[in-house]
Amino acid sequence: MIEAAGVSWRYGANPVIDGVSVTARPGRVLGLIGPNGSGKTTLLRLLYGALRAPAGTVTVDGDPLAGLGAREAARRLAVVVQETGGETALTVGELVLLGRGPHLGTFQRTGRADREIAVACLDRVGAAHLGARPFAGLSGGERQRVLIARALAQQATHLLLDEPTNHLDIRYQHEILRLVRSLRTCAVVVLHDLNLAARYCDDLVLLGDGGVVAAGTVDEVLDPAVLEPVYGIGIRRLDLDGALHLLFHPHEAALPIGSK
Repeated sequence: MIEAAGVSWRYGANPVIDGVSVTARPGRVLGLIGPNGSGKTTLLRLLYGALRAPAGTVTVDGDPLAGLGAREAARRLAVVVQETGGETALTVGELVLLGRGPHLGTFQRTGRADREIAVACLDRVGAAHLGARPFAGLSGGERQRVLIARALAQQATHLLLDEPTNHLDIRYQHEILRLVRSLRTCAVVVLHDLNLAARYCDDLVLLGDGGVVAAGTVDEVLDPAVLEPVYGIGIRRLDLDGALHLLFHPHEAALPIGSK
């Protein structure tokens, strides 16, 4: 379980997150949603310690995140951030093996068991055939799958992902999120696509204006009456064959992009 209580963060004089509290529970996928600039990625970074909140606390299974050493934090928290570059000479297999680092001693090298875990993780994300390829030569979607494989190789008890479907085609968007859901670990995922959130998340936190607008189950949060004021667009909700779908349409008074 990951719990944040009253955390805040600002860039300069601009508050991005102000007194936010969230809970990610074991065996469930928590989705962080909200419009651009609502603080989703900032909150995620606070949850795994890339940012240390000047106010509030973050705990992992009851232990203060700030008190965990780097190795122990890596054993508990596996993180996949938005992939921005391939500036490394490592092959795909070598990069995924880095995920085994938290389980090795100071001077211990990876062994056969570690390599088998790395291969299995690449296979789970549909990238086993890329093992010998240079990471720098991969497409954006291929890199994203490899980074997720590296996170899986950590065998951490919590998984945090910042827009894991970025650069992926429709098939792999669904396959990656289905994989995350199937792990039945404590997962926190930043998502822009509300229909993907509806399908693969158990719980949602909707952010807006620096705070939590709504939090609860998918059914509770994905209510057009809740979403429309935050996103500024008309939303229609359909329940088809037991699945929730959202349709979007601009408000009639909205002006087209570029108009004055």
